Amino acid sequence: MKLACVVRKQHYQFTSVRDVLAKASEEKSGDHMSKLAANSALERMAAKVVLSEMQLRDIYENPVIPYEKDEVTRIIYDDINLSIYDEIKNWTVGELREYILSFSTGMPELTRISRGLTSEMISATAKLMSSIDLVMASQKMKHQAYCNTLIGEPGRLAFRCQPNHPIDDPDGILASMKEGLSYGSGDAVIGINPNNDSVESVTKLLKMTHDFMQKWEIPTQNCVLAHITTQMQALRGGAPISLMFQSLAGSQRANDAFGVNKEILDEAMDLMLRKGTASGPNVMYFETGQGSEVSLDSHEGVDMQTLEARTYGFCRHWKPFMVNNVSGFIGPETLYDGRQMIRADLEDLFMGKLHGLPMGIAPTYTNHMYADQNDQEIAGMLTTLAGANFYMGVPGGDDVMLSYQDTSYHDDASYRELLGLRPLREFEKWLEKMGIMENGRLTERAGDLTIFD
Repeated sequence: MKLACVVRKQHYQFTSVRDVLAKASEEKSGDHMSKLAANSALERMAAKVVLSEMQLRDIYENPVIPYEKDEVTRIIYDDINLSIYDEIKNWTVGELREYILSFSTGMPELTRISRGLTSEMISATAKLMSSIDLVMASQKMKHQAYCNTLIGEPGRLAFRCQPNHPIDDPDGILASMKEGLSYGSGDAVIGINPNNDSVESVTKLLKMTHDFMQKWEIPTQNCVLAHITTQMQALRGGAPISLMFQSLAGSQRANDAFGVNKEILDEAMDLMLRKGTASGPNVMYFETGQGSEVSLDSHEGVDMQTLEARTYGFCRHWKPFMVNNVSGFIGPETLYDGRQMIRADLEDLFMGKLHGLPMGIAPTYTNHMYADQNDQEIAGMLTTLAGANFYMGVPGGDDVMLSYQDTSYHDDASYRELLGLRPLREFEKWLEKMGIMENGRLTERAGDLTIFD
């Protein structure tokens, strides 16, 4: 395996596959903080050259975190189809990139080949792609999943209505939920981030959203984004849950910090299939984002993008209904500015889709990042063009409970209108019944909360 090359008469030597992957990454502050990033643009280019000539078997035989040490690695490797892997193991990463971008390669070919790819291979390919490459490759893939509604149909774009409140005040949550629904946001899920993580409080919010959905016959899912073990306790106690949530990461140590592992996820999914209210079979909702392992000091010497790819390799084991990427959520210590945030969103959407996941994107930023609403809207438009399944819907785009910026109910409507996209099929019929939408466009009643009086 070749780990060196010459660029502009300068010799560059790398120490391992992990080192090549890290140095080939586009610049991000989290990789600098971890002392993994390339020291110059030339070193980055040299790493990309070496990576492009590396065979897939080189990556397979050198996992960035050893199989024996890490549960995420074990899930990724144990889920690989070895027959498909054997067909392509002698390809270089550059050849894999060319195959993905070829005119003759479409969704069926990519769906098949993805079963023979480890997450590190997918990350490696993304590192050789420009922004246009990432959008074009992502456009080829649209993965569907079913909970109470079908997400991922071509021509449709969904949103999570996110009616968070700083003190979980039911009246405040209800007002935000009505507003979101009145703008056509909520077909992916009505999902609340709770301030109070107690079983009693989480159960109360689940019952409130479930009862509202029942009263108004809203075809969607409900979820309260407490820790998975809290949701499991609530479910055992009779709380009505149609989607179970958990944040995941790309290393076992980071997942340990999140308080989650394979055993807990297996138990949660089994519980949902037996006691949850959804039709299924896709009943899990995961959130991920570049930098979580860095912020938890659990990166294991691996770059943020590759760890994010590994998170998707971990996620796909449980066949989720939704995987939401929130890469800008942490702040400038991992993604310094709008440019890094936009690049991460495009990488993550592509990598998630190539893992076969029903991906959504939250083009988020915090107020201490060098990013603003313009960056967020650019990321939102590009990832809509690239075929994201869903986005968030936050009142005013400002989450007053989590203190970050995300897409607003108005952004949601704009993304649909930009590309002529429509809500999920069942939800669109409900919007028409309520007089909120007609022929795929919001009516004058959009935003009028009195429709729920």
